[in-house]
Amino acid sequence: MARIQQMTIPQFEALFPNEDACSAYLVSHRWPDGVRCPRCGASEKVSAMTTMAFKWQCYTCTPNSGYRFSEITGTIFENTNKDLREWFRVIHMMLTSKKGISALQVQRVMGFGSYKTAHYMCHRVRAGLADESFTRLMGIVEVDETYIGGRDHNRHWDKKVGVRGGSAKEIVVGAVSRKGNLVARVVDNAKASTLQAFVRESVSDRVSLICTDQHRGYTELARTYGHGTVDHSKGQYVVGAIHTNTIEGFWSILKRGMVDTFHKVSAKYLPLYVAEFEFRYNNGLNDDIFGAAVSAL
Repeated sequence: MARIQQMTIPQFEALFPNEDACSAYLVSHRWPDGVRCPRCGASEKVSAMTTMAFKWQCYTCTPNSGYRFSEITGTIFENTNKDLREWFRVIHMMLTSKKGISALQVQRVMGFGSYKTAHYMCHRVRAGLADESFTRLMGIVEVDETYIGGRDHNRHWDKKVGVRGGSAKEIVVGAVSRKGNLVARVVDNAKASTLQAFVRESVSDRVSLICTDQHRGYTELARTYGHGTVDHSKGQYVVGAIHTNTIEGFWSILKRGMVDTFHKVSAKYLPLYVAEFEFRYNNGLNDDIFGAAVSAL
């Protein structure tokens, strides 16, 4: 199935010629079944304000005066001094860049006077794209872990963490359903208990097969799931239907983004970057990936 072409710049300009068009788009994707109060979730006593566009009042949670809200209330766009159209441009750039786009490049393209503005906007978008309520994976699922970061002896003297063995890399574990969705999380360690807890959280107990490498942390999976392994140390990469090529393909995109696009990512913000790459992967065939992102924010 060929990947669907994402929205081009001419299409973006035609769809969002002004701020009102952006607000209308946000309303239609945030409340497809009608405007609801972001505070109480009610829709019965929500009325539009006649004096201001894209402003409503809810008389369910505040019967006397009415609780006032707008289309950006409770979203990442709230309490910012940037227009919605500028936010949409940043989101479009992030979604159409396979390996991500740096905040410095966003600053250059958008003409922001401060790098902090672009950095703040990109991180708010990443936080909004994080999917914490996913459906557990089924079918044939591949599970693997990867390590991101440099060696401790290459760090600046005041950045060394003193990790035994000379490595201070962050660990990301992921699971992907063949021709389906992916779940990736940053974890503290690669112990068997940690890896197995991730699998139980992200993979359905009715999965047909789990494919992993020979990492000891996955050994106990055979007691609960159908479990097949490949031994990379012996040059073994595919055994019938058993392989981890799909998840390793995602790792290659993630690492290329870390090295080529962002150059340096702190452990503090790594989960946000992983969430961004996960969202793009899971919506690679979505013909309305921009709408899906706006709905999530």
